[in-house]
Amino acid sequence: MKRIKLFIKGNVDVHDSLHSCIIGGVLQWNGINDILRKQYPDTLIRIKHETFTRSDALLAASGGVPPALAACAMPLAPYPLASQFSQAVFETDCDAIVLTIQPDTVARLFRHRESGALFYVHDWDAQAPDDRAWLSTHFERSGPLTPAESMANFARIIARIRGRTEAPIIIYNVSSVVPGETVHCLLGLGETFSTRMRRFNLGLAELSEKTGVSIIDVDNLMARHGADRMQVNGLHLTAAGYEVVAAQVAAVLEDLGLLERRAH
Repeated sequence: MKRIKLFIKGNVDVHDSLHSCIIGGVLQWNGINDILRKQYPDTLIRIKHETFTRSDALLAASGGVPPALAACAMPLAPYPLASQFSQAVFETDCDAIVLTIQPDTVARLFRHRESGALFYVHDWDAQAPDDRAWLSTHFERSGPLTPAESMANFARIIARIRGRTEAPIIIYNVSSVVPGETVHCLLGLGETFSTRMRRFNLGLAELSEKTGVSIIDVDNLMARHGADRMQVNGLHLTAAGYEVVAAQVAAVLEDLGLLERRAH
């Protein structure tokens, strides 16, 4: 049995497509190894997963929790401090690395007023009043990343990874489809969710041209297979959607020479 090790740094998009999708305690999709059992039965993929707050935070992380956050006791799952400041993506030996631009498109971080440390709080509204007061005192909200800032960060991430390993780098883009959206005139709306996603996807395509990273074109997959059936909302897919994405990852891994179909 051939074993392939993937290091995946991302959130629900990469985890639920490649590892597993569980909703309400019920397994909806069992990950990329379900694809392998049918098409590549002599191969098993082992996955190491870390959540991903944003590209600028990853570049700034030192591998240890900053002193300004050492005493933080607020509930942070599924973004614990250990993963927020981890450098594992630059240090782990693996056969391929999977990233995603999704956090850069939507995440808003807190920046420590003195040290500048970037910090992500999941579900801000659910935090205790004392914790929210502590955040307001010691941190300020950072603005959203632009596509240009994001792609510059990813270029640096790619360079750091390639300074240590030649393992293939695969990056998910994002679906620009918003189920139920009926907007036909953008006058006065500013940047809509779907327009922002398209700009990030174009930036990633240009980055691929420059660096040779592989893209999992989630946007194209949703368009081809039908977003109304494949997506729950702008950020979450259905089990069928995650299966389609996992199948595309397997196809890319095959193209990269990591998977080989059994000869009939």
